[in-house]
Amino acid sequence: MPSALPSGDPLPADGSLPDSALAALGDRPFGIYLHVPFCTTRCGYCDFNTYTAAELGAGPGASRATYVETAVAELDLAVRALGGQAPAVATIFVGGGTPTLLPPDDLGRFVDAVADRLGLAADAEITTESNPESIDAAGLAELVERGFNRISFGMQSAVPHVLATLDRVHAPGRAQQAVGEARAAGFGSVSLDLIYGIPGESLDDWRSSLDAALGASPDHLSAYALVVEEGTRLAARVRRGELPAPDDDDLADKYLMAEEVLAAAGYAWYEVSNWARTTADRCRHNLGYWRGDDWWGIGPGAHSHIGGTRWWNVKHPAAYAARLAEGVSPGHAREVLTAADRHVERVLLELRLAEGLDRSALSADELGRVPTSAGLGLLDATNGRLRLTVRGRLLADAVIRDLLD
Repeated sequence: MPSALPSGDPLPADGSLPDSALAALGDRPFGIYLHVPFCTTRCGYCDFNTYTAAELGAGPGASRATYVETAVAELDLAVRALGGQAPAVATIFVGGGTPTLLPPDDLGRFVDAVADRLGLAADAEITTESNPESIDAAGLAELVERGFNRISFGMQSAVPHVLATLDRVHAPGRAQQAVGEARAAGFGSVSLDLIYGIPGESLDDWRSSLDAALGASPDHLSAYALVVEEGTRLAARVRRGELPAPDDDDLADKYLMAEEVLAAAGYAWYEVSNWARTTADRCRHNLGYWRGDDWWGIGPGAHSHIGGTRWWNVKHPAAYAARLAEGVSPGHAREVLTAADRHVERVLLELRLAEGLDRSALSADELGRVPTSAGLGLLDATNGRLRLTVRGRLLADAVIRDLLD
């Protein structure tokens, strides 16, 4: 099952925010995230806050049919808490779970609710994630009609035995077909997600997945190293010795292959695990996370950040729905970040971006550590910014740790 929520300070019942958060509202782009917790099956590697119908039963919060109404109730709470100070919404991102298990009309009604209550920027990016088997061409066309302009399909692999290890149920080739259907439906940007380092996946398997993904000509590609999360079925299989744990050298080889193959095909990295054809094809909502922008996360387990205040909702859909039915915030806990916290997060997140980190963000002591990483070929420290080299991307966590220590 998904991991436990972090501890923190209690939230006010009405979801109100500290004056310090509201004072900063509008200084940075503002987004809305909607978490849809439903899946038809649980993949063995996944520790996201998701539930199958069998796990949820028939209790409050279990119904897909009423989920959007519950989410809109939290949106109304957000409107009250923000006090009319929120700027027009620059991005909406619907993630999961499997958002496209909900009917396109339901997802469209949520977009309409955001537009009616908060307003949308003229160039708003409106994204949904999707498992490729969960939607067809007609559903994709309806999503475009309801305002969605970006979609991200969970492809993970093109190799049958790798998909089987991940417990993925879509057939090889379906993700690529879905890209074509999304393009025909009118989506302005289409993305594919891949995972590498799966037990039993060879370098040739990984190259086959990269080639298959590129064959579909998506606008954006994400490639994530497999992480064996505690509490998952995959972790249990590794612990029992049924499957080998991911190997660091194998992960590095596959990352370098992804960089080489994607760059040759015209995709430029803009975050350690993300590549795009053009600047316009970068995921603006996720860039908001890495740049420290503001967003309100709606749904069970969703996280939010506004003006240095972060909070997270209760995890179970039943508890989430019950709180909103009582007219109180579904927030589990929150923290107000100190200046030191915000500094660490800025270095941690911005260094993951191709644009890098401005040297002025570092203290004198931290700047004194830059030459060591630069001398090892891990950082490019020219032109007033710090940027990870390809080798530095492989060791990003260590580079950042060494700068901050």
